Amino acid sequence: MNVVVTSSADIGNAVRRARKAAGLTQDVLSVAAGVGPRFVVELEGGKSSLQLDKVLAVLSVLKLSVTVCDEAEA
Repeated sequence: MNVVVTSSADIGNAVRRARKAAGLTQDVLSVAAGVGPRFVVELEGGKSSLQLDKVLAVLSVLKLSVTVCDEAEA
């Protein structure tokens, strides 16, 4: 499934959906990604000032990726 992301809330929603689909709790996901449980809560809540490397670690655990493209191609 491809999702166009235009906000931190969009990423948070995608993470929440993928986490639930995988049957993971926020605590289990945080351990697997090497981040704190609060980070996962804030990410799913759409906080806009999170560290990118940690966001990418969470996405990796959930088998999600980010693709950057020219808006004209989107």
